[in-house]
Amino acid sequence: MLEMRPDCERCGTDLPPDSPDARICTFECTFCAACVDGPLAGVCPNCGGNFEPRPIRPAHLLEKFPASAERKGPAGSTSTSSS
Repeated sequence: MLEMRPDCERCGTDLPPDSPDARICTFECTFCAACVDGPLAGVCPNCGGNFEPRPIRPAHLLEKFPASAERKGPAGSTSTSSS
């Protein structure tokens, strides 16, 4: 099951479970669309793989299968925009 990580590993932008802007690689490295389409140029900096849109977990399943709360982005980042 996907962890549904809560933020972009590069810029720290919040990526809630219903975010259409979340992108993941095959190892579930998680980045926002702005970073993937811009500075990362579609290549995961951790594994060299490509990205796909992260599936959206239906709200009615979040209670039983919650998204991860562990942030992977820059320390102290609490960004809510996808810049």
